Amino acid sequence: MDQPLPIAVFLSGSGRTLRNLIQHQRNHNLPVEIRLVISSSATAGGLQIAADAGIPSLVVRKGEHPDASVYCQAMFQPCRQAGIELVVMAGFLNHVLIPDDFFRRVINIHPSLIPAFCGQGMYGTLVHQAVVKKGVQVTGCTVHYVDNIYDNGPIMLQRWCPVLASDTPETVAKRVFELECEALPTAIKSICETAQA
Repeated sequence: MDQPLPIAVFLSGSGRTLRNLIQHQRNHNLPVEIRLVISSSATAGGLQIAADAGIPSLVVRKGEHPDASVYCQAMFQPCRQAGIELVVMAGFLNHVLIPDDFFRRVINIHPSLIPAFCGQGMYGTLVHQAVVKKGVQVTGCTVHYVDNIYDNGPIMLQRWCPVLASDTPETVAKRVFELECEALPTAIKSICETAQA
């Protein structure tokens, strides 16, 4: 790809997925330029990671934009201004409407094998707790396009791992995050290659 794909990252927490993307960009030739980080919280650790990497960031609180269309505008207008081609939701916990001009240009990574253990209220540790409680033998992660329904858009790729009888939600979370660290860059690279074709 002649030019890296301009992306924005939406996040709500520690920023470990953002850190992983930065590492893949720098060390593994992920052909992206992270131009913008938007956080739902002023205390999110991801903001410091962005600052350390020299990436501009914004805080957009959903509570300050109670109208869904106004919140959508507050999230996506900065992306338009920055020339963003792809939005990556990386531990972003709020629901935001996807505007028409970003249809099929927003992806999310979810810590389960969708359609299992997904939907409103299913995120982070809650997913892994449900996996262990249910006694399933396989879990994993899913990268999917985002539409206007929780965890509903077309699936791009999935990676799976075993759930052992001795597992706790914490051990499952660690194993799944290792999969996420490979799956999300792989999906983004695929999008970059398609954009180049």
